[in-house]
Amino acid sequence: MEKKKAETIQSWEIVFPNDANQLGTMFGGRLMAIMDKTAAIAASQYAGRPAVTASTEAMDFIHPVKVGDRILTQARVVWVGRTSMVVKVDVIAENPLTHKRVHTTTAYFNFVALDKDGKPCEVPRLLLETPQDQHEYEIAEIVKKKAIERKKHIMQAREQQENKT
Repeated sequence: MEKKKAETIQSWEIVFPNDANQLGTMFGGRLMAIMDKTAAIAASQYAGRPAVTASTEAMDFIHPVKVGDRILTQARVVWVGRTSMVVKVDVIAENPLTHKRVHTTTAYFNFVALDKDGKPCEVPRLLLETPQDQHEYEIAEIVKKKAIERKKHIMQAREQQENKT
């Protein structure tokens, strides 16, 4: 399969009071949902077919998002395996009065591409054009390896617990 360049997908939202907690900052789960949706579009567009979220990894809330902020969500495939992709998502909050922007959140989402029968299918190899692309790929590779290790340990712990009962 030929190598393919990943495009950055962007979306904008406004944070309303029903998106926020009692302190006037956005619920983390609400922000995660927006990030997941943008990541899904990036993964599906890259794969050229539907892609589903397999896991969410390494989510860092760096700065609070406040009611009234506009948020820019940027997602891009930064690593690919045979059927899976890691999508990096960054969120930037913009104050509508001052237009000051601040990076608020970064996360990595694991996606799997699906064929017409809902089975995992191959995705194009990722074209890395710049040193920044290579750097993002290396970070995502660490994230992916840690996700696989985490899943393995959880499955082993569950099996041990089931064998005790």
